[in-house]
Amino acid sequence: MKKLKCAWKIFIYLSILTVVGLTALFSINSYVKSSVKDQILSTQEAAQTDWDCILVLGAGVRGEKPSHMLEDRLLQSISLYEKGVSDRLIMSGDHGRKEYDEVNVMKQFAMDAGIPSKQVFMDHAGFSTYESLYRARDIFQAKKIIIVTQEYHLYRALYIARALGIEANGVASDLRLYAGQEYREVREVLARVKDFFYTMIKPEPTYLGDAIPVTGDGDSTND
Repeated sequence: MKKLKCAWKIFIYLSILTVVGLTALFSINSYVKSSVKDQILSTQEAAQTDWDCILVLGAGVRGEKPSHMLEDRLLQSISLYEKGVSDRLIMSGDHGRKEYDEVNVMKQFAMDAGIPSKQVFMDHAGFSTYESLYRARDIFQAKKIIIVTQEYHLYRALYIARALGIEANGVASDLRLYAGQEYREVREVLARVKDFFYTMIKPEPTYLGDAIPVTGDGDSTND
């Protein structure tokens, strides 16, 4: 009987902790989204203000070809460039290994669309959304940024930017349906909660280095 009562108490405690944990999880997720939803603009709205740069957040590449999600981010950023939102782009992604290079694929895509190389900067150490925003501020010295990524990801990027003191708005790049999006939505809830706490601590990114002002020459970031 004592063992049964003890097991029952443990079950109740665990149930309470689970409910509290899930409540906190979804509350933080809701707060992150609601606090920045007004910062998501249409292309036309973004074009009404001058911006230091358009920041394109990396996604997967297959060899020298961007994934569908990344391609749409690039297409949206090119559209914003052509509409005069900014004449500077930062391609921020993972180039931590010689055999995997998001940023050169991203820059080449923009150049193939007619954007001059000197106006396209590469952030080779944008290993996470947090690091991309931190480096945009400290390495590229951008103060007013338009962020381009899919809407589900844009909430977190904008929240991080605000926590880092960056004046930022975003334009969503949902140009098609993406396979596996349900999984990404669930994973993003956890990522929002993680970065909610991460931005309280504000650790330095994996790499910093010398400043490369986005007002300068994008070819200085070529490798």
